[in-house]
Amino acid sequence: MSQLAESKGIILSSRNYKEKDKLVKIFTESSGKMMFYIKGIHRQNQPLAPALLPFTEAIYIGQFKNEGLSFLNSVKEVHAFRKIQEDIFLSGYGTYLLNLVDAAIEDRQYDPHLFQFTQQALQRMDQGDDPEIITNIFEIQILQRFGISPIWTHCGVCGETQGKFDYSSKYGGILCEQHWHLDHHRYHADPRAVYFVRMFSAISYDRISGINVKEETKQAIRQLIDQLYEEYVGIHLKSKKFIDQMKSWEHVLKKTEIPEKSSNEESTEN
Repeated sequence: MSQLAESKGIILSSRNYKEKDKLVKIFTESSGKMMFYIKGIHRQNQPLAPALLPFTEAIYIGQFKNEGLSFLNSVKEVHAFRKIQEDIFLSGYGTYLLNLVDAAIEDRQYDPHLFQFTQQALQRMDQGDDPEIITNIFEIQILQRFGISPIWTHCGVCGETQGKFDYSSKYGGILCEQHWHLDHHRYHADPRAVYFVRMFSAISYDRISGINVKEETKQAIRQLIDQLYEEYVGIHLKSKKFIDQMKSWEHVLKKTEIPEKSSNEESTEN
């Protein structure tokens, strides 16, 4: 069964189909992610082509089917995340975010909150915010879509909210320093990384006015999040491997560096 519908959407991925056609996966605000069959997309002056490029959002109009392939008739209000499209580093992080969305929800699963969250992440990245931090926030908050809800707000033993913390699988969340001895298999994560991950778990993109994190701490955050994903999620995306590899050659190609304000790490919210 299908119906003529329209919805704001974000391109997740696409692949060629036969000689002139394409299959395009779109995360729609109204109907979740759906696969669309686009006929003759490789013809010259195909009007749909600009709206089907990676890192593009638009209002897509067509036959939205409850099963099988859907079909596009037209588009309007096309917006490209231009900086992400043009920068190999940003596109690496952006691809990883979209791959996480694809892995986290089933087809046609209505999830307007995740749609808005994804849209905000791409907007902030396109506006020049640190792509690593934007990605970290996304990774931590999307854990819920994989059925994972670590306790970040307080120690799982005593309820303490201040001080140094580590992550404990045994307690399903953080442990304060006074109770580290209760779990010899805790992550032994850098307390600074745990501090930022706790903040990332609750912050919203529209409240961020600036985040400044030293490279050493970024690496510790990366290690902590990787441990969480390896233990609880268990997916191994090619795009994640790519952004990991980028770190070894980004100093050669990266156009600009994000300077630190001082030797201290700061996070500022409105």
